[in-house]
Amino acid sequence: MAQFSASDLPPELAALGELALDLRWTWSHEADVLWQEVDADAWERTRNPWSMLQDIAPERLRALAADPDFLAELQRLAAARRAYLADPGWFALATNASLKGVAYFSMEFGVGEALPLYAGGLGVLAGDYLKTASDLGVPIIGIGLLYRDGYFRQTIDAAGWQHETYPANDPGSMPIAPARTPDGGWLLVPLPLPGRILTVRVWQAQVGRAALYLLDADHPLNSPVDRGITGRLYDAAMETRLLQELVLGIAGWRVIEAVAPDIEVCHLNEGHTAFVVIERARSLMRRSTLSFRDALWATRAGNVFTTHTPVSAGFDRFSAAMIEVYARYLAERSSGIQLSVREVLALGRADAADDSEPFNMAYLAMRGSAHSSGVSRQHKAMSRQIFQPLFPRWPEHEVPVGHITNGVHVPTWDSVEADRLWTDACGKERWRSAPGSLAEQVSGLTDDALWAMRCDGRQRFVDSARVRLRRQLAARGLESDVADSVLDPNILTLGFARRFTSYKRPNLLLADAARLRHLLTDPARPAQLVLAGKAHPGDDESKRLIQGWIALALEPELRERIVFLEDYDLVLAQELVQGVDVWINTPRRPWEACGTSGMKVLVNGGINLSVLDGWWEEAYAPDVGWAVGDGDQLDDAGRDRRDATELLEILENHVVPEFYARDETGLPRRWLARIRASLSKLTPIYSSNRMLQEHVEQLYLPAAAEFRRRSAGKGEEAVSLRAWEDRLRNGWARLHIGESTVARDGETWRFSVPVYFGDILAEDVRVELHAEPRGELPGAIVMERGSAIPGSVNAHIYAGTSSVERAAGDFTIRIVPARSGVLVPAELQLIFWQK
Repeated sequence: MAQFSASDLPPELAALGELALDLRWTWSHEADVLWQEVDADAWERTRNPWSMLQDIAPERLRALAADPDFLAELQRLAAARRAYLADPGWFALATNASLKGVAYFSMEFGVGEALPLYAGGLGVLAGDYLKTASDLGVPIIGIGLLYRDGYFRQTIDAAGWQHETYPANDPGSMPIAPARTPDGGWLLVPLPLPGRILTVRVWQAQVGRAALYLLDADHPLNSPVDRGITGRLYDAAMETRLLQELVLGIAGWRVIEAVAPDIEVCHLNEGHTAFVVIERARSLMRRSTLSFRDALWATRAGNVFTTHTPVSAGFDRFSAAMIEVYARYLAERSSGIQLSVREVLALGRADAADDSEPFNMAYLAMRGSAHSSGVSRQHKAMSRQIFQPLFPRWPEHEVPVGHITNGVHVPTWDSVEADRLWTDACGKERWRSAPGSLAEQVSGLTDDALWAMRCDGRQRFVDSARVRLRRQLAARGLESDVADSVLDPNILTLGFARRFTSYKRPNLLLADAARLRHLLTDPARPAQLVLAGKAHPGDDESKRLIQGWIALALEPELRERIVFLEDYDLVLAQELVQGVDVWINTPRRPWEACGTSGMKVLVNGGINLSVLDGWWEEAYAPDVGWAVGDGDQLDDAGRDRRDATELLEILENHVVPEFYARDETGLPRRWLARIRASLSKLTPIYSSNRMLQEHVEQLYLPAAAEFRRRSAGKGEEAVSLRAWEDRLRNGWARLHIGESTVARDGETWRFSVPVYFGDILAEDVRVELHAEPRGELPGAIVMERGSAIPGSVNAHIYAGTSSVERAAGDFTIRIVPARSGVLVPAELQLIFWQK
């Protein structure tokens, strides 16, 4: 069957195809009325205008082509799209900086349900990231995989048990098109694998001003087994997972060479993407006379790594036997480039000499990137613990992982009512720049306007939840008419939706079921609870948790107060965050790296009730929401008991009374003050606009500048850096720090120490006074080089001072590598401590 294209439409409707292929419609709803006009039923059911155009009858297309009102609206929308694409955006106007491009690599992308290539938060974040890049005009392209089955869809049977199905993704009905070569052919990337060449087909999705390239192994030239490499997202077979990651990283970089060769920065979204580190360096080798280590010194400067994992067990590891097959092939046989297998394997191991150690993808990403960051302040601390093995003898607080807290693409998640309210207060272009003064502009919203937004949003959500529940019950063979009586648009609505797994504690509210029943069924001040979420296919324990909630929801007295909605996806998530009053989050601290679901309720006037974990540990203040737990060191069982009790007490004694405390006009004034504080203070901060702005300024611009410096000419600076590293490694063991002397001079300690450098140049290192950081007091003080030591070779006296606020005994003297532009210890882990 031939691939449908925009050229198959009548000439008068050509712009319709352009609008349908631009996924900007997933967040800009200005064309929604147009799609309803095309086919209201299909639009309501699919929210995929591209598939609608393929299914529509020719006579309907001819009628639309002859409708002057429809054509006028089509041309208006096409002109608005052209204006959006032509606008230079925040990046060009505000940064005045040079950045040729960023390639954002991710195993999953959650742009919209018409492109279901995501499993959860990691993919939704990646989708939000591309949308924000489009809105701000940041030159970012996405690199991902086109999965034919993707992630599973959830169904619940009559017994309340979860089942998984994997409906095939038909590329022809997805809003994507073949990526084209300059001569018009389909872009195909050959990927050498042991015993064969894998042909990878490349598709392109347009996300406003950002392009997303999707790699597809389902090509007729490949064997049946290889065609399945890009079958399921996070395939359970580890070798298939390894092949997916080879395709993403290695073929992904080759796509960059074909479509955007000027890319300066590669952003690795989690360790799955790390093979791009190797291929990017090999690519530079092919174009120059550089060795692999020279090339890595050049390219590493332009690599940025974001880790999302709160525990080391979450990283992909491949057995030594499995990875060696591919490492040997990639190292010795690809394009004439000769690398040693040990060189490749060492990048993914804590101990390069341990041939039995599994190959860790996050270690490869960390070693191959000059900049690494976690996704919240607390996650930074956790990540430093996790990556400590890569930085032996370095203090944990100096393990080079920073943090940029996640954010959400607000236009994707705001309701119609919220959009209208924010537009009136802040203008239509408010999310097309850095957050700026949005907090001040929106803080003046009236109580009447805020309450109307919340009531309208709650009503619309109740209506949609009933429709969903009706379909759900009917599919189980149960009486579906009861769905018409569930939920009440006028009562407090609580939401809990996330992946069902033990550390997220989805059963915390069930710890005292009798107390929960009373809370929900109180005749004077009732509440209702809507839940959604999937359990991993192999996690029967979490499936039983879902089953328990569904059983509770079927009890006669709770049937109208508890609803579990199956198949939690982007569309359902949007409905939930736009409709609930309170978003509940109960992870077991500190296992929530960041969490973004609670950020999505902010713009809609929802309030968070969450454990102090992830982003909420940073965002919480008494006037914007409620917090559970205080970060103490109880064991898991004790913390679960404490948190369950505290959660119900907050609901009973604070949330419910405040929601129902109405004045003579019927408005909950204290509740509305809390909404105003949450909405105005937190929404701009936890928007992806702030997140991307920080990435640009803190990571991308410095990375691009240093990459340009190291790769200029024939890569002379990279060669010099590799030679510098070799000098340091060869001479490091012969360093010696003598006995220091300390004297007090008023309010200052004066330290003096002889340092013997052996074969190392003093200019290549830095001598420091180090103490564990405490409050505002610094942890490391650079010492000044003084006179040479008479009679000694390459030895000097170093001096440094510190305030007597710290005890002299707190300090130890150390030597670390130092060179302009080099990030230590990220790029060189050597450190020498005074004995």
